[in-house]
Amino acid sequence: MRILGINALFHDPAAALVIDGTTVAAAEEERFSRRKHGKRPVPFSAWELPEQAARWCLSRAGLRIEDIDAVAYSFDPQLAKPADLMGLDDPWDHLRLTYARQAPGFLAAALPGLDPERVRFVPHHMAHAASAAFAAPAADTSSVLVFDGRGEATSHLAARRVQGKLEPLCGQELPHSLGLVYEELTEHLGFLRSSDEFKVMALASYGRPRMLTELRRHVHPTTDGGFHATGVPWHEFCAPRRPDEEWTQDHADLAASAQACLEETLLELVRWLHGRTHDSTLTLAGGVALNCVANARIAREGPFSRVWVQPAAGDAGTALGSALLVSADQGDEPLPMPGADLGRDWTDRELEDWLRTAAVPYERPPDIAATVARALADDAIVAWFQGRSEYGPRALGHRSLLAHPGHSRNLERLNDVKGREQFRPVAPMVLADRAGQIFDGQLPSPYMLFVHEVAPEWRDRIPAVVHVDGTARIQTVDPADEPLVARMLTEFERLTGLPVVVNTSLNTAGRPMVDDPRDALECFGSTPVDLLALGPFAIRRPDAFAGGRAAGGGREVAR
Repeated sequence: MRILGINALFHDPAAALVIDGTTVAAAEEERFSRRKHGKRPVPFSAWELPEQAARWCLSRAGLRIEDIDAVAYSFDPQLAKPADLMGLDDPWDHLRLTYARQAPGFLAAALPGLDPERVRFVPHHMAHAASAAFAAPAADTSSVLVFDGRGEATSHLAARRVQGKLEPLCGQELPHSLGLVYEELTEHLGFLRSSDEFKVMALASYGRPRMLTELRRHVHPTTDGGFHATGVPWHEFCAPRRPDEEWTQDHADLAASAQACLEETLLELVRWLHGRTHDSTLTLAGGVALNCVANARIAREGPFSRVWVQPAAGDAGTALGSALLVSADQGDEPLPMPGADLGRDWTDRELEDWLRTAAVPYERPPDIAATVARALADDAIVAWFQGRSEYGPRALGHRSLLAHPGHSRNLERLNDVKGREQFRPVAPMVLADRAGQIFDGQLPSPYMLFVHEVAPEWRDRIPAVVHVDGTARIQTVDPADEPLVARMLTEFERLTGLPVVVNTSLNTAGRPMVDDPRDALECFGSTPVDLLALGPFAIRRPDAFAGGRAAGGGREVAR
């Protein structure tokens, strides 16, 4: 079966293509439109569809929309209730539901040739659950938890996978929502709601959970597998922060308290689920599952021996989950996703054509991995553009900014390059066979979705990647999965003695990750990056901008 999955209703519109249970392609609309998160999650944007992402997924497989057996849409309006009956203060939510009901028609207009009768509505949290349980490395039986802001009428799902079926066990009805509570806190602390929740998680490391006891009155687990989470009077804890204000210790303490409260609640829900299933494997999805601090605590203190998190855990992942679920319902065996690199790529010739069109001087060294390792050893900042782009919010060695971890100033340098707050950490990528010597936590960790304690004897050796609390959000690199990245890391270790390189996403603040060569060249041209590794080609800042003259005229420095 050929199933096209679509996420569109709230935010992070995305498309994914599953053929006979195999994930073929997946991409987020923001990478094409260059609008962060694709759109804002307001009812008036609910009609917007991931048209470019969908068309690209089809073209990747050489298919037309007429060749698709079904289009899976990750929201079922028949399960939704009016906002006031769910205790939500959103007078325009009815408009969102109207758009959802008309989704088959909107999709047929966006993808001419699509029969609207082929559109299948998939419950939002079942799509999230399938994106975790079916995409995870082989485990025919596993438990799955979903937490986010909201779906049709719930904000959470506990379920179990058995073979190709998902069995729902429990769901928390709205208005109780851990995701919405965290969104409210994000807004109270002066950040962009439904976008900057990860900043709250980073800020929490600078605070003390001194408000935790009071917060527990408003956010806590119940005894039936659900939770209470609504009506938090944030203004009673501290004054709100304006976006242009500096944060205070009160703001950091509130973030720390809310983070601790979230972790406690999640742990109890994890224990409840394990008590029902007694499985060894837990899979997670939903926007809250991008909270890598909470994930690490679940892995460390929870009863499951293995925890796997969908790398596109937010709503973008429901495009893949809905396609996998419909595929399984049609009798296909859902297969684990091959990795997070499911987006666009270009041939060497196509990349070289881009460089010639841009008229920048470039070289093609014998080994781009060795060239980059040498530049990093010399303390250069490198933009790394290789292979297929990532699905999800993490840069995993395909669209990355790289730097030397041994110089503490590189954290400030990278935050300046990206134009973001200085309290934000950057992450280390590390060879998988060396990770256990340096970092304590769940291993392997290929998707950067857990935090790890940095061994004390390593903290002074790799200070750029050590957060204020002594942790790091690592990406382990297996040569079998990422041979080019592993070769770069191996050469960097040979030159420096460090098997770790700083890795952060290749973008600037408020913009999506770089996706195509034009994006990469624009980012390189507008930021103080020293070297752009575009496929096998190297573009160096001194060559590209030498003497203020026009860049390069397409001159090929070396072949």
